[in-house]
Amino acid sequence: MTHSLHRTGYIEGLEEDFPMLTHVARGYNDIGAGERLKEMAKIARKYTDLNFGDCKVANKFMVPPEEIMEKHTVGWQVVFKDKENLIACMEELKEKNIGISVIVSGLFDEVFDCCQKTGITPPLIEFALGIHGNKEKIWPPEILDFVTMCGHGLVSSNLVKKMLDEVKKNKITIEEAAIELAKPCLCGIFNPHRAAKLLRKLTQ
Repeated sequence: MTHSLHRTGYIEGLEEDFPMLTHVARGYNDIGAGERLKEMAKIARKYTDLNFGDCKVANKFMVPPEEIMEKHTVGWQVVFKDKENLIACMEELKEKNIGISVIVSGLFDEVFDCCQKTGITPPLIEFALGIHGNKEKIWPPEILDFVTMCGHGLVSSNLVKKMLDEVKKNKITIEEAAIELAKPCLCGIFNPHRAAKLLRKLTQ
C-alpha cells in the first residue's frame, strides 16, 4: 500500500504529477541504509527540484534538503512534473542498482510507458479503485484535487480555501500559495507545480 496512489483530478493535470518514493524493508535491507538512501536521493534530486522530503523529518519547504538527507529515516519522497526527467532518473537508479525499492505512482499508462522505456518490469502493481461508500461528506473535486496530493491527509481543506481566497484578494501570489499548501505534506510528494496550475484555474 502506498500513500501516493489516491490523487484525484483530470487527466491533463495528472500527466504532470509523478510521485516517487523509496522505503527500506525492516530486517532485510535497513541496516546501514542511510548512505544508500542518501546516494539515491542525490540521484533523484538531479532530475527534479519540485519537492523532496522524509515523512519523519520534513519537506524542503520546511527544512533545507541537505539537513533532510542527513536525518533520513526509512526512505524519502520526491515528485516529478514530466516523464522525460522521471525516465532519466529511473534509468540512473536502475544502473546504480543500490538495493532499495523504488515506487513510482501516476496514471497507469504513463507510468507503464516509463517502465517500458527504461527496461523495467514492475514486480508489483497497485491500483487506486476510487472512493466508495457514502460520498456526501467528501470535499468537492476542486478541493479534493489539492488535499489528495498529500497521502497522509495533512493538507486541510480549510488551508486550500484560505489560499484560494488570499490569491483572489491579491494578498499572495499563486506560486507562494502553492508552496504554503506544500508545507504541511511532510514527506514531500505534494506537487507545487500542479497546485499552482489548479490555483490559477480556480482564481483567474
